[in-house]
Amino acid sequence: TFEFDTGGLAVDLDVSVSMTVSLEEAVNGAEKRVRLPTGKELNVKIPAGVVAGQQIRLKGQGETAPGHRPGDLLITVSIAPHPYFKVEGSDLRVDLPITLYEAVLGGKVRVPTIGGAVELSVPKNTSSGRTFRLRGKGLPKPNGAPGDLFVTTRIMLPDGNDAQLEALMQKWRDGHPYNPRSDLT
Repeated sequence: TFEFDTGGLAVDLDVSVSMTVSLEEAVNGAEKRVRLPTGKELNVKIPAGVVAGQQIRLKGQGETAPGHRPGDLLITVSIAPHPYFKVEGSDLRVDLPITLYEAVLGGKVRVPTIGGAVELSVPKNTSSGRTFRLRGKGLPKPNGAPGDLFVTTRIMLPDGNDAQLEALMQKWRDGHPYNPRSDLT
């Protein structure tokens, strides 16, 4: 057999590319097409539970050179921003808009999760910014156990002016003065 002399230099025939997947594709797995620098396109199976920064290696799909085995294709995965989930390792965070009356009176509120919506019991007198932990509703960890979903309430007032709400708040303010910023002065 004839082999080219590389002069003792290693020939790197691996090809590195990046691929962005949705959060749902990262969790559930998917098949995506990737375009190589050569213009060649391949179907790539994204495994369920892939995490940002993880590399997928496809053996023999890299560059070729006479006298050498083909290199590998190395795909570095990134996860596209989600409209409402924020990824923190295997945990997820979501801001949950609630109404003023849900905050004051409490109630059950539907919360989106990767596996489908669940109900969260919002206690009476819940402040904006309160965080609830839903165990096991995050992303799968490398050991297979799921992370958690952290739900932070955000009290949202209705659009526009509401004369009844303003009158109620003025009456309530006059009868129940308090200063939530008293510790700041």
